[in-house]
Amino acid sequence: MEEKKDAKGNDVDLNIYRGKVMLIVNVASKCGMTNSNYTELNQLYEKYKDQGLEILAFPCNQFGEEEPGSNVEISEFVCTRFRSEFPIFDKIEVNGDNASPLYKYLKLGKWGIFRDDIQWNFAKFLVSKDGQVVHRYYPTTSPLSLEYDIKKLLE
Repeated sequence: MEEKKDAKGNDVDLNIYRGKVMLIVNVASKCGMTNSNYTELNQLYEKYKDQGLEILAFPCNQFGEEEPGSNVEISEFVCTRFRSEFPIFDKIEVNGDNASPLYKYLKLGKWGIFRDDIQWNFAKFLVSKDGQVVHRYYPTTSPLSLEYDIKKLLE
């Protein structure tokens, strides 16, 4: 894994999440799916963080310009409105030439019906404790519907 910056500009070595199950999500503050996703992500995090689940949120402004704010504005919005405790990272691109190396890695899998590109805000990747990308979910997939897959990986 690589080093990323969090929303406050601090370097974060993603290797600190090794040994944990990760749900990696590209997020946006002004999307029609914002409320339901953040609410359900919070519920999953609250329920499973002590068992080894980490949720990593990566703001992205590539879809309908629905994440236009600065990192500070995004963090404030997420922390104030949703009181999210999971880490919010620096704004990135998930598609195209400037896509984050993390997202290039996540998209490498043979995902069948998925094309390589991320379709919209709130696409989700589930990563096992050993760093293998095991599931990819559509943006419209409810975070709570992933609970069974998460529990299996936490066992």
